[in-house]
Amino acid sequence: MPKRAARWERVLTVADFRRLAKRRTPRPVFDYVEGAAEQELSVDRSVQAFQRVVFHPHVLRNVGSVEPSTTILGRRAALPMVLAPTGFTRMMRTEGEPAVARSAARAGIPYALSTLGTTSVDRLRSEAPDTELWFQLYLSRDHGRSRELLDRAKASSYTTLVVTVDVPVAGARLRDSYNGLTLPPTLTLRTLVAMAAKPRWLFDALTTEPLAFEALGAGKDLVSLFKNAFDPGVTFADLEWLRAQWRGSLVVKGIQRLDDAKAATAAGVDAIAVSNHGGRQLDRAATPLMLLPEVVDAIGGKAEVFLDGGIRSGADVAAAVALGARAAFIGRPYLYALMAGGESAVDHLLKLFADDYVRTLKLLGVSRTADLSSDLVTAT
Repeated sequence: MPKRAARWERVLTVADFRRLAKRRTPRPVFDYVEGAAEQELSVDRSVQAFQRVVFHPHVLRNVGSVEPSTTILGRRAALPMVLAPTGFTRMMRTEGEPAVARSAARAGIPYALSTLGTTSVDRLRSEAPDTELWFQLYLSRDHGRSRELLDRAKASSYTTLVVTVDVPVAGARLRDSYNGLTLPPTLTLRTLVAMAAKPRWLFDALTTEPLAFEALGAGKDLVSLFKNAFDPGVTFADLEWLRAQWRGSLVVKGIQRLDDAKAATAAGVDAIAVSNHGGRQLDRAATPLMLLPEVVDAIGGKAEVFLDGGIRSGADVAAAVALGARAAFIGRPYLYALMAGGESAVDHLLKLFADDYVRTLKLLGVSRTADLSSDLVTAT
């Protein structure tokens, strides 16, 4: 067995990676990934919704050969999965976005770079030349800055723009407040001790490039840059402006109501992502999996529908697709893997997802992703 594969042979689930991440990463950093808004009810409900799924498999079907691939926005993907945009990624481990993007390429799935990412649009393309790259945008108060980012994404052959619409203001993430991961930082002695207690992480952080948020623009005042990143005045008219600026695929992420799903589709987007931002914005928000079938019915095939939130296994991906999702966004799981062991750990995580997804299809009596259907699943 190759050395790298042997390193992860006893890591079999996302929960295993989570435990390793918690052990190897300072608590404030782990809490940034793990945490959510207020009482963290939304994130817990999103995960629990998948735990309550009941499968209704066919038997006596020929599943000797299974085709797990699909098309996402007209382009082939080896699995119905997208690695979701996440901010501050190099804080988890300084390999950051390039490591995750290269893993995505090997797995044959897209990767989305966040506006709050810690690698620039251009640099990520140069470091992950074979990846299908998407760019996630928070529409800024400065439309000129947004237009510049779109131009750079086009020039670097990003195929898809994901505009996130559920952040008029940042949610109340209490773990970050307790840990001092605020703007401006309010680091306490306890926080600093927690970071010093993980010497490998600390050495990595101190001997590599400092965190930078190049997509936000130049400036020494990080607080002002972040305030300008979110515009509480964004409306559906801005979607129409974006549609005019961007000729690639356009996805709206953060849909939590049927009327908003219909309005976004009417604005000419190619896909919507049913998402509560991983529970990190409005606590008690709708649970994406429970809303998914209603959204799929409401828009009637006029746009593709993605599911974001609560995915922890390939079986979860199969459930989401059976209920109408074209693909599932994966966020926290790959961050756990990145914290646990960097690029090779993300590779292993994606292999676990792929193996679990294929096994689930076979056990459901389904030989193609295209044959997953709602009669195979009950979500309660």
